[in-house]
Amino acid sequence: MEKFITLTSAVVPLPVENVDTDQIIPARFLKATTKEGFGDNLFRDWRYDKQGNPVPDFVLNDPKFTVGQRSILVAGKNFGSGSSREHAAWAIAGYGFKVVVSSFFADIHRNNELNNGVLPVTVSESFLREIFDSVFANPNTTLTVSLDTQTISNNATGHSEQFPINAYKRECFLKGFDDIDYLLNRKDRIEEYEKSNHPQKQ
Repeated sequence: MEKFITLTSAVVPLPVENVDTDQIIPARFLKATTKEGFGDNLFRDWRYDKQGNPVPDFVLNDPKFTVGQRSILVAGKNFGSGSSREHAAWAIAGYGFKVVVSSFFADIHRNNELNNGVLPVTVSESFLREIFDSVFANPNTTLTVSLDTQTISNNATGHSEQFPINAYKRECFLKGFDDIDYLLNRKDRIEEYEKSNHPQKQ
């Protein structure tokens, strides 16, 4: 997993509440057993019509919000509800998003994002509204997310908020560890603990 310390990026705004995992990645795409290609089908049924043509007014097809590298998705309240499918996090990561901002995340989906290298940033509803206002006023508005200080800043207004994150996951992101990397990094301490607490019988 890539290290995550600080990210400044323009954003993709999705001011829709109660976005569930079936909207993030429809169930018909869940047969795949690897993560490859899931980003192509992120928000598939909103992004394309039944004939497979791009829906012009959907944000991922709007030139204002697709110019340049945009690594932050800003979504409405209650993001990732519904089914626990990990494929939703695969699709978000596969599209290229490194951060998702919302005022509330469904617990399982938030954990799936954390396990797949996507940082879920929870902000107040008032700060979320401010971000949307700034982005729709100027599509090139950027946010800065610092995991080191656990802050997110709206660079259009200069306002910032702190966000919560599990200490273990914070360390994994800062060091670029997945769960296995984390354990391997502590192999010596684990072995020492075993020797101290479970001495071999003579």
